[in-house]
Amino acid sequence: MKLICIGRNYTEHIKELENEKPKDPVVFLKPDTSILLKKQPFFIPDFSNDVHHEVEILVKINKVGKHIDKKFAHKYYNEIGLGIDFTARDLQSQLKAKGLPWEKAKAFDGAAVIGKWLPKNNFKNVDNIEFSLHKNDTIVQQGSTSLMLWKIDELIEYVSKYFTLKIGDIIFTGTPAGVGKVIANDKLKGYIENQELFSITVK
Repeated sequence: MKLICIGRNYTEHIKELENEKPKDPVVFLKPDTSILLKKQPFFIPDFSNDVHHEVEILVKINKVGKHIDKKFAHKYYNEIGLGIDFTARDLQSQLKAKGLPWEKAKAFDGAAVIGKWLPKNNFKNVDNIEFSLHKNDTIVQQGSTSLMLWKIDELIEYVSKYFTLKIGDIIFTGTPAGVGKVIANDKLKGYIENQELFSITVK
């Protein structure tokens, strides 16, 4: 099982980090060891002083596929979820400045929160799902899949050109604006529309 993550998929997030708008989806991977275990707190790693939350809509792949055409992509998932791509922003900035891969900043142990899953047929349109992240009961990130530069089915088509998708693989579809630093004792709760899908404590 692999976690396939998409960067720079929301215009306002691209602006807030002063990145260039990409011509194609930015893709990176996280290993399964980066998944935060259920009911466990997130521990800020000792190699970073600036870990950021990035809330994202998740898609779980339900059948094996390669070179999937966009018009068939909807057949490859039937669950939608919500998660966090934790990022050691200080380390990421250092790596980017040297033209090096991001994995140390993105794929460390516990860096991927995966919440509850909802049936895809709960949604009238997967390209118009609203979601949010609350930090200490204050909304810090709000987004909608309608604002994605590349929608879910387009991402499946693109990613499957390079990686065979397998049952259980999870795609992190990108984060909207509002990313920010977490500190010890923060409480993070993620919602799709009005339904809470995860709740974690930062240590």
